[in-house]
Amino acid sequence: MGRVAYRNADVDLMARMMRAEAEGEGKQGMLYVGNVIVNRVVADCIDFNDLRTVEQVIFQVQGGNYSFEAVQKGNAFYQRARESERQLARRTLESWRDHPAKYALWYFNPSGPCPPTWYDQPFTGQFKQHCFYEPQPGTCDSVYNG
Repeated sequence: MGRVAYRNADVDLMARMMRAEAEGEGKQGMLYVGNVIVNRVVADCIDFNDLRTVEQVIFQVQGGNYSFEAVQKGNAFYQRARESERQLARRTLESWRDHPAKYALWYFNPSGPCPPTWYDQPFTGQFKQHCFYEPQPGTCDSVYNG
């Protein structure tokens, strides 16, 4: 059993998202994006109370827009999943977690340095162009236990 329940369709969907969001940052960058996706499935707090599947996380709409820019803009997200990204997706779905995305629920690619907080959530680290943020202590224990 992995960190979350998943189907083959979830692996493909997640692989497409990981590639679309972080292909330029290599396998490690794609794994970090996968961490955030799985963490959002696990999280039972903040903006992620009612999300229990990979599909729900990837197609979540907040403030009238998709939560992930790749879904909004299309780009590589709408290309077929490749086996190399499927393998990375399976790794994160099963167990892979690492800093700075180990408990992160958010990431973004700023035009300058990473800010110390993102919507009041603390900065946990940076990998190449992406800044990662995890929930404030005590606000989302489920992400740390899942």
